Amino acid sequence: MTRSVDVNFINGIALAFEGDAIYSTYIRKHLIFQGLTKPNQLHRKATRYVSAKAQAMLITKMLEAQLLSEKEEDIYRRGRNANSHTKAKNTDVVTYKMSTGFEAVMGYLHMTEQIERLEELIVWCIQTVENEYSELNKG
Repeated sequence: MTRSVDVNFINGIALAFEGDAIYSTYIRKHLIFQGLTKPNQLHRKATRYVSAKAQAMLITKMLEAQLLSEKEEDIYRRGRNANSHTKAKNTDVVTYKMSTGFEAVMGYLHMTEQIERLEELIVWCIQTVENEYSELNKG
């Protein structure tokens, strides 16, 4: 597929649009490979990974752990600060903007064909979410 647009000039919302689809696809594949096959079960579990709240938590932890490169942090800020003209569903504006930034990073990595890096971050996200849920369920 040929590119007629420099990915570095694509706005944060468009990158997040791509990132949302890509990240969701990886999460769905992960859950199906875990043996989940019922749609309502898949949807409920997927929410743990793909909700705005989950994505905001993940990007916060990534930033705290300094996992992102300077460029990836720039992309995060571009996505977070973009004017989306859509309302946040089931969450506050700050969480929604943070999740948009998270999705922008995923979209950027996919669109620049940095698949190894994309998958590295997604594996980290899956492990982080699963660790959070195992900690919650211990008590």
